[in-house]
Amino acid sequence: MLSYLQFAEDWFGPLRLFQFISVRAIFAGVTALFLGFIFGPRLIRGLQSFGARQAFREKEEVGKLAELHEGKAKTPTMGGLLIFGTVLLSSLLWAEPNIYVVTAMVTYSLLTLVGFADDYLKISKKNSKGLPGRFKLLGQLLTTVVVLFLLLGPLTDLLTGVQGKAVGSSSKMLELWVPFYKDVVLQGMNVALVFFLFMLTLCGSSNAINLTDGLDGLAIGCTVTVALTYGIMAYASGNYLISDYLMISFVPGTGELAVVCAALLGGSLSFLWYNAHPAEVFMGDTGSLAIGGLVGVIALMIHQPLTLVIVGGIFVMEAGSVILQVASFKSRGKRIFLMSPIHHHFELKGWKETKVVIRFWILSLLFAIIGLATLKLR
Repeated sequence: MLSYLQFAEDWFGPLRLFQFISVRAIFAGVTALFLGFIFGPRLIRGLQSFGARQAFREKEEVGKLAELHEGKAKTPTMGGLLIFGTVLLSSLLWAEPNIYVVTAMVTYSLLTLVGFADDYLKISKKNSKGLPGRFKLLGQLLTTVVVLFLLLGPLTDLLTGVQGKAVGSSSKMLELWVPFYKDVVLQGMNVALVFFLFMLTLCGSSNAINLTDGLDGLAIGCTVTVALTYGIMAYASGNYLISDYLMISFVPGTGELAVVCAALLGGSLSFLWYNAHPAEVFMGDTGSLAIGGLVGVIALMIHQPLTLVIVGGIFVMEAGSVILQVASFKSRGKRIFLMSPIHHHFELKGWKETKVVIRFWILSLLFAIIGLATLKLR
């Protein structure tokens, strides 16, 4: 909302700076970072007093892994509430409230509720089952319906932002762009195909980050690089000159999503402060499902959903390892990995937890660089 201060530049000249997305993005990131530092300890103490402890699988089910993670039993979960609060407040403060920002925040809020319900059931039942898979899928399905209503419905003509830049989302969301190709591949897609694409991306990204969140700092550290990368992509997508130069889709108004990504970056860094090994708090499904959905819907709105496979390469590796493990065991009766997701495989091979995490961070950074390179390789 502070973006409106740009109209008071006649009263105080420096306020014109608030018209620049880059300036507001910096403020959003710093705001989220400091909010996390301020409220993090309070939230952790609150979760501890509530008894919000992570439920782990028994030794009979996971073997040696239970011994490796034995010290995590008293660590509170649901720390995703900290990320949610910092990102939501920072975004509302610094981003123009156009249709894309509103859609991103609604998506994030709905999936936070789904993840919160899952974590609450795990805590109350004191087991790792949580919310049944069909109800999680239903929550993701309903979120997709709400997203498409926002982007294709009547609200698009009302939520155009402070300067009215966010126009034409209804037609823009019916386009499909792919990496390495300099023109739109499909234009005027039918709603059923758009729904399938959105549902697949939202479910895939939220579940993939959820699977990655198994070691201290792993998922949130990779989220930092993904948020930074999509912040750059969103800024380029909303800028006519840059998008024209790179030959990518120009979607008016999506530049404001760079502010949201900056808030996610700052919130993730502040959470990493408490989630670094040995973790003081876990994000839980409250954080992982929602962050995945937020990243997924941003990728969709800036016409970069397929690039997410590259930028989020670590998340793809984690989800892919689970799929391959299950498929191999059901078809051949043999496992490919010692355990899936793949970070547990390396743990059981004798790698220290911190070594696995840092090496995966390095890979995440490399994937992000490759993803950014696709913007020019057309």
